[in-house]
Amino acid sequence: MDGTFAVLFLIAGLTDMGVNHCPEQGCLAPEASESRLALSFGDVMYQEDQVDREMYLRYDLPTNYGPFQPAIGASLSGDGTAWAGAGATWTTHFDRAYMQLHLMPGVYARGDGPDLGSTIEFRSGVEIGFEAYNGIRYGVSYDHRSNADLSSVNPGLETLQFRISFPLN
Repeated sequence: MDGTFAVLFLIAGLTDMGVNHCPEQGCLAPEASESRLALSFGDVMYQEDQVDREMYLRYDLPTNYGPFQPAIGASLSGDGTAWAGAGATWTTHFDRAYMQLHLMPGVYARGDGPDLGSTIEFRSGVEIGFEAYNGIRYGVSYDHRSNADLSSVNPGLETLQFRISFPLN
């Protein structure tokens, strides 16, 4: 996997912004949004092999800027590998089903895990799921971390996780 999710995030978000946000209230005008706390558990894959399990916590802030919702997150693997970052999500709904793309630059601490070539690692991915009537979302998330060729070493790391998120307001 390469920067495909990052490109999809930008294309979907910027298209949504141009069609639905710029003509009405301004391209990046702030708008109140539902804040959420998400918890994920799943497998970490390196060079197509499952190498560990990861727990990931993310907070989606209560304001959208156009179609983008700021988010902060942190993850920890069993081997002591950690990542923390901040970025944005873009979400679209199909009745109670949803799809969400995210792009978050962050800091990577290797622990006993794989050498990804840089302390700066970008996390981008997709989540597909279902939102219950009480607002709780259940989804499957797949994401990729790499340093976007900031270093000559850039093997990347993937995670496949089950995510549950709770509305906070």
